[in-house]
Amino acid sequence: MGASTFALGSFTVHRVGFGAMQLPGPHVFGPPRDHDQAIAVLRRAIELGVDHIDTAQFYGPDVANELIYEALHPYPENLAIVSKVGGTRDDQANWLPAQEPEQLRKDIETNLHTLKVDQLAAVNLRVFDDPDGRAVNRELFERQLDAMIAARDEGLIGGIGLSNIVCEHLEIALQRTDIVCVQNAYNIADRTSQPVLDLCTERGIAFVPFFPLGSAFVPDNPVLGNPTVKKLAGELGYTPAQIALAATLSLAPNILLIPGTSSVAHLEENIAVADIELPADATF
Repeated sequence: MGASTFALGSFTVHRVGFGAMQLPGPHVFGPPRDHDQAIAVLRRAIELGVDHIDTAQFYGPDVANELIYEALHPYPENLAIVSKVGGTRDDQANWLPAQEPEQLRKDIETNLHTLKVDQLAAVNLRVFDDPDGRAVNRELFERQLDAMIAARDEGLIGGIGLSNIVCEHLEIALQRTDIVCVQNAYNIADRTSQPVLDLCTERGIAFVPFFPLGSAFVPDNPVLGNPTVKKLAGELGYTPAQIALAATLSLAPNILLIPGTSSVAHLEENIAVADIELPADATF
């Protein structure tokens, strides 16, 4: 598995963190089904050593950040809270782009206000370009980078991250500034972002996969149904989800996991993934 920590900007974090996306209600919208349980999950995460929490103002909207503040403020000094900007929600729970620089800046400031912090460890710019081949909108991306660099230089964010990108985005950004993390969809069944992961590994940038267990919108989950995953789960006494997460973690030393849950029991299973030793010859 290699080292148990990796750099995330000025922080050094454990490689298994926590994603706050599942704390709000169904479809990441509205209040949680069980408010007290959501608070308990966050507090238990800190007890278990989690020092990297991923969130966004548009989770809820507002709900995830408000829960984090209620549960954890004043925050541990070593806690890296990472958010993302570039999207918003409407009253019907639709996900909408909010890509203009002034929207990014406003959302950064709203995150700071809701979480009651002076600085976020990092903020990811969530790009809405089509990652499957449409040309990068360089003019817009350059203006977005201007806004992110300004926020970083003014001390509002500790580091700049990128999300939902192709290699060209990262190459353009690295010509102008340091990038501390990248968030892309990635798992053992969908390695479309492998070139991005490889570039991040080469440059020492944290890579944070979302959908590490596959998308909840796919009926026959190819990650949990992977024959090696199922075989090792039975042999080693772990759940298929734990094996799949451990497999993803083992693929590169700069991968940081942020599995989310609204259940304390699932949280404890997720955190245990860091200690799973997979057979050296396992292929997924």
